[in-house]
Amino acid sequence: MNIRTIQAEHNSAIEAIIRQCLTEFGGNRAGLAWEDESLSHMSDYYSREGRAYWVAFDANDKMIGGCGIAEFGSPEEKICELQKMYLLQEARGTGIGAELLDTALRFAKQHYQACYLETLQNMKAANRFYTKYGFRRLEGPLAGSDHFACDAWYIRDLLQDEEIIERRIP
Repeated sequence: MNIRTIQAEHNSAIEAIIRQCLTEFGGNRAGLAWEDESLSHMSDYYSREGRAYWVAFDANDKMIGGCGIAEFGSPEEKICELQKMYLLQEARGTGIGAELLDTALRFAKQHYQACYLETLQNMKAANRFYTKYGFRRLEGPLAGSDHFACDAWYIRDLLQDEEIIERRIP
């Protein structure tokens, strides 16, 4: 398996994967990534400072998924969002999701203090995956969310354990 930073030539393939996955889980509707303006030109969208998107390929160099990081809310909040993490069915459970997430979180730690994500409850394996990797379930979306149809929200502190302890000591 191979992970690469998105390039313009990857745009149509990753858009097709995202749309296929959204359709599989009933996410081909308003209020979800399905309608995101950036979906057809993701390499441009993720080319700004503090943003990145990675695409994953199998051993035969077939694209099998991807995920991205972009700012969320105001810059002083130092929160990013894990965005458009989708894998083809054949790639799920292979470990590539964990590699993509690790790549994204390493990048996020360089720019942000927390990572937020929104998803659907019916994506049960994804919800378990996020919890397994340290995301904490929220009761509702953070202010500023564009995806009003999402019904599961998570956040993860990106600070190191030592930094968290030092911050709490008076």
